[in-house]
Amino acid sequence: MSEYKIGLYEKAMSDSLGWEGKMKCAKECGYDYLEISIDASEEKINRIYMDQRERKEIVDLMYQTGLPIRSVSVSALTKYALGDPSDEMRKRAQEIMEKAIELAADLGIRTVMLPGYDIYFGESTIETKKHFLENIKKAAQIGAREGVLLGFETMENDFMNTTGKAVKYVSMVDSPYLQIYPDSGNITNAAVSNKHDVCEDLSLGKGSIIALHLKESKPGIFREVPFLTGHVEFEHMIETAWDLGVRRFVTEMWDVGQETWKEDICFANKSMREILDKQCK
Repeated sequence: MSEYKIGLYEKAMSDSLGWEGKMKCAKECGYDYLEISIDASEEKINRIYMDQRERKEIVDLMYQTGLPIRSVSVSALTKYALGDPSDEMRKRAQEIMEKAIELAADLGIRTVMLPGYDIYFGESTIETKKHFLENIKKAAQIGAREGVLLGFETMENDFMNTTGKAVKYVSMVDSPYLQIYPDSGNITNAAVSNKHDVCEDLSLGKGSIIALHLKESKPGIFREVPFLTGHVEFEHMIETAWDLGVRRFVTEMWDVGQETWKEDICFANKSMREILDKQCK
């Protein structure tokens, strides 16, 4: 049995594939599991309202294809922010948060990723930070109730673009169900911008990192950078994460209509596994 698991971010594939097609594709490209997305589109948000029959169909597909869903990114909490000054927007965010955790529990998903934003479309203030802290405390309680781990994703803006900043909120909440799920591309960009060592920052999360997003980036560019064409030092970062006890990794990439989309997915798996396999020796 392998000493680690590597998953594929759902958005690396076209939605036209459907649940079964995405699971089969991930398996064919050598992945161990799928990370799904509940983004700000109504189509994806509606997943949290799936009935029992729909949920069972997805669980059945996992067994049929041999490829489980084991993490979910709740990026809808970018649009509907947990720290939004609007009561209505915060209420919507709270509903999405709670129902996403309940969905994870029903599907056997181990990890729910929460974006590290108090607010994205608006100004970060003392008020937004206060609301954010209140709501992530509630999220941790829901995670504890459902037995699902929550992890902060380190994001693009200054609020939580480093592991160290995520540690601050993990410490304030102080729950075993709220931890950190760093993004290698985002923390690399923060390190370059702020002139600090990215692996030193990653090490600040010792004991609190539940998984690592393997994503490529370039200075000031956070998305859609092909693997091994940017500035993320994957070998150094994976070695550091491994020493910290991390054993779950997900390649984050996007389908943007390129003809080589499947080859790109397979390449990401192969190149990252080559580094991960070295850690097992």
